[in-house]
Amino acid sequence: MPDSHFTTATETARADRTQQTPPLLEVRGVTKTFGSGRRRLTALDGVDIRLGRGETLGLVGESGCGKSTLARVLLGLEHPDAGTVRFDGTDPFALRGKDLLAWRRRVQMVFQDPFASLNARMSAADLIGEPWRTHRDVVTGTKAREKRVRELLSLVGLRDSDAHRYPNEFSGGQRQRIGIARALALDPDLIVCDEPVSALDLSVQAQVLNVLSELRERLGVAYLFISHDLSVVRYISDRVTVMYLGKVIEHGDTENVFERPQHPYTQALISAAPVLDTSQATGDREIQLQGEIPSPFDVPSGCRFRTRCWRAEDRCADEVPPPVARNTQGAADPHTAWCHFPLATESA
Repeated sequence: MPDSHFTTATETARADRTQQTPPLLEVRGVTKTFGSGRRRLTALDGVDIRLGRGETLGLVGESGCGKSTLARVLLGLEHPDAGTVRFDGTDPFALRGKDLLAWRRRVQMVFQDPFASLNARMSAADLIGEPWRTHRDVVTGTKAREKRVRELLSLVGLRDSDAHRYPNEFSGGQRQRIGIARALALDPDLIVCDEPVSALDLSVQAQVLNVLSELRERLGVAYLFISHDLSVVRYISDRVTVMYLGKVIEHGDTENVFERPQHPYTQALISAAPVLDTSQATGDREIQLQGEIPSPFDVPSGCRFRTRCWRAEDRCADEVPPPVARNTQGAADPHTAWCHFPLATESA
C-alpha cells in the first residue's frame, strides 16, 4: 500500500514528540480487573500508552490480550482500578455533568461491524446526525444540520444524494464510511477504531484506510487503531504497541517494530502475517508458537509469554522482565521490549 496519504501527519506527529509537546492522551499504569477470588481476571495490568495529536497508534495482540478493555477505559465506559488517564492534561474520570458531556465529544469510536453498528431504520442523514441529539449545541437548526451532513458525506467520499438512503442500500465499505462520518460529527480529537476494516473485503479495506489517513491529514484527528491485521497496522500507524495477556510487551515506531522486533512474541506475530508488498518480506520462516494462550484467570509467573517462548529460561519464570530500550536513529521514541533476552541485542 502506498504511504503518500499520511506522510505529512507522520512527520508532524514525530516533530511534536521530538519537541516534547504535551500528549493528547497519556495512560500510566492502568489496571482493570473483573470478578473476585479465584475467578478474578486482570484484563489490564499496568498498561502505559502515549498518543500525540494527529498521530495513529496501532494496538495489536491476540484475542484476550486486553485491547478492547483498554478501548473501553479510554472511552470512559470502564473505570480503571489503578493508574491514571490524562486526556489533554485532564482526568476524564474526575469530570461530572456538563464537563463530562463536553469531554465525551472529544473521543469517538468507529466500530468493527458496519452492518450491526448502524440502525437499519435510520437514514444515513439521521445516523450521522444522531450524536447531535445528545450534544445539541454542536450544530443548531435544521438547515445547518443538513448542510453539515452533506459536508461529512463528502469528507468520507459519499454523495449528497446518499443522505436519504438506508443502510441496506449501501455496501459494507459505504456503511463503514457512514460510521466514520458519524464519529466525525462532533469534531473529536481522538477516534478509537476497533478492528474497523476486518469485516470488509481486501480492496474495500484499502479504500477505507485511505479515507482514514486522508481525514487525519486534513483534520488533525488522532487514532487509536486496534487490529489483528499487522499489514493494516503497518500501513496506517506511526507507532505500534504490542500486548499480551493484559500487559504491554513491546512498543516503538512502526518501522522499527516491524523490521527489528525485539520481543519473541512480536517476531512470531510478524512472521505469521501475510505480506501483501513483497518488498517488505523478510525471508524468515514462519514461527509456529507452541501451546495455547494461558488462561487470564491463571497467568504464568515472571514473563507471561514464557510458556510459549522458545528462548525461555529459569529466570523467565522467576522474574518479571524489565523494559529494555534501544534508541534507534531517526526514531522519536525508544524502541522498548519487556523481555529478559530481547532479540535485537543479538545484532546490536
